[in-house]
Amino acid sequence: MNDFSFTRAPIDSAAEAGPLAAAEAGGFASFEGRVRDHNEGRAVAGLDYEAFEELALAEGRRIVAEAVRRHGATGARCVHRLGRLAIGDVAVWVGAASAHRVEAFAACREIIDEIKHRLPIWKREHYADGSRHWVNCERCAGPVAVFDYSRQTTLPEIGDDGQRRLTGASVVVVGAGGLGSAVLAILAGAGVGTIHVIDHDVVEASNLHRQPLYSSADIGRSKAEAAAQRLRAYNPSIRVLPHSERFDAASAAGLLSLGDVVVDCSDNFATKFLINDAAVRAGRPAVIASVYQYEGQLQVVRADAGGSCLRCQWPEATKDGLVGNCRQAGVLGPVPAVLGSLQAMEVLKLLLGLPGQMRDEVLLIDLLDLSLRRMQAPRHAACMAACVRVAASETIAVEDVDVTWPLAEAAIRGFRVVDIREQYECAAEPMPIAGHDSVPMGRLLAGGLPDDASARYLLVCTHGIRSRAAAEALRALGRNNVWSLRGGLAAAAGRGASESEVVGRQCHQ
Repeated sequence: MNDFSFTRAPIDSAAEAGPLAAAEAGGFASFEGRVRDHNEGRAVAGLDYEAFEELALAEGRRIVAEAVRRHGATGARCVHRLGRLAIGDVAVWVGAASAHRVEAFAACREIIDEIKHRLPIWKREHYADGSRHWVNCERCAGPVAVFDYSRQTTLPEIGDDGQRRLTGASVVVVGAGGLGSAVLAILAGAGVGTIHVIDHDVVEASNLHRQPLYSSADIGRSKAEAAAQRLRAYNPSIRVLPHSERFDAASAAGLLSLGDVVVDCSDNFATKFLINDAAVRAGRPAVIASVYQYEGQLQVVRADAGGSCLRCQWPEATKDGLVGNCRQAGVLGPVPAVLGSLQAMEVLKLLLGLPGQMRDEVLLIDLLDLSLRRMQAPRHAACMAACVRVAASETIAVEDVDVTWPLAEAAIRGFRVVDIREQYECAAEPMPIAGHDSVPMGRLLAGGLPDDASARYLLVCTHGIRSRAAAEALRALGRNNVWSLRGGLAAAAGRGASESEVVGRQCHQ
C-alpha cells in the first residue's frame, strides 16, 4: 500500500507500518524525524509545521510511487505532522517494505530525501528565549523563494523571455561522469526546465576527484539516481528525470525524443557515434565532447540545420580500446570540467538563440599550454542532399573475434600468443605462460605483427578490450588470422573486472 498523508495528531509508527506487512516482504525499513531541542546553537522549545497541502499531497504521493517503482519495493508510506509539535514528537515517518532489506533501505532513503527537498512544507521554530522564526524546510518553499535567475536575466540577450524559453526546454544528457557533472550542474543552475540523465553505471571511489556531483556516501549508487537527487536539491524548480539504463541502439530513438537537444557526455566511441547517428536521424542538435589526458575536443552536430556530423570526418567509428582509458592514461579533474562547461554553453546558445553557435567545426583545446584551435569540419560532399554515411553505418556488422577458452590451450590449439600490453604492465603482471611474443599495441598497429598468413595469432591484454579493438583493426586491413582473448588476463586468472574497468573508456569521465 503506497500513500503520503498529513496528520495533526501524534504519529503512531506501529499503526503506520501495519498496512505494509506482506507475506512476500522480508525486508522493512523505517525513518522517524523527531523534534530536537536545539537549532543552529539555539535552544528550541517546540515548533509549528504548515504546508501547501493540495500541492504537497499530490507531489508526495508521486514521490512515494516513484521510489517504490524505482527500487522494486512492495510498498511504502509517509506521514507528516502539521500544527504544533513538542520536543521529541515525531514530525515525519517513512516506511518501506520489500522482498529484501536493500530495496527497503533505498526506497526509504529516497522518500525522505525527496520529501525534504521537493515539498512546500515550512516550520516555525519556537526558541527558549521566547522568539519565533519561520524556517524553509530544506529549500522546499518553491522556485520563487529558492532560485533567483536575475543575474542572467539581466543580460539583454536573455531577459525574462529567455528564461521562459529555458524553463520550457528539455535536454537529454547521456553520461553523468566528469563531463556530465559540469554539464548537468550548469544546465540546472540556468533553469533548464527538464533534464533527462542517462547513465547505467554506478558511482565508484575513483570517480570522485572529477565528478563533484557525488560524495563518498554515493559509492555504489546509480549515477543517474544520485545525480538527479543532487540536482533536485540544488534547484527544486526544475524536473530532473533519471534513466539508469544504457544508451543503445534499441533505446536511442526513444530517449532522444525526450529532449530538444542531446548532450554527449559518454566515455566511449561506440556511444558517441550512436548518439551522432540517432541525432542525425531525428534531426536533433547534438553537443559532443571528448577528453584525453590534458586535451579535449568539442563539436556541435546541427542535423536540424543540415550541418556536418562525426561521420563526415570519420566514416567509421573509432574502435574502443585503441585509446587508453582513464584508468590507464589518467585524467585531471579540471579537464572534463572545462570541456563540460563549454558543452553547457553551447546548449544554452542553442536554447536561447544566442550568437556564436558552433557549426561545421571542431574546437581543440590543450589545457597544459592553454592553446585553442578551431578546425573546419564541413559536411561531406556525398551528404549534401541527405546524410548517406549514417544510413550506411546501419548495415555494418562486426565479426566476433573473441575466443573464450583457457589461455594455456593457445599453444595446444596452434596459436601464437601476442601480449600487446605496455612494458610497465608486463613487468607488474608477467604473462602466465612461456613462449609468447610481446608487441605493444602501438607497434602492433604500426605493422609490428609478423606477416605470416599461415600463423594464427591470439592477442592478449589485461581485460580484453584493447586486444579486441586491435584484432578488429587488423581484420579491417585484411589480417583475418587474428583473434582476441575475451576478458584478457583478468579473466584467465579468475580475477574478473568491474564493468567500469572493461567498457573501453576513454578519458571522458
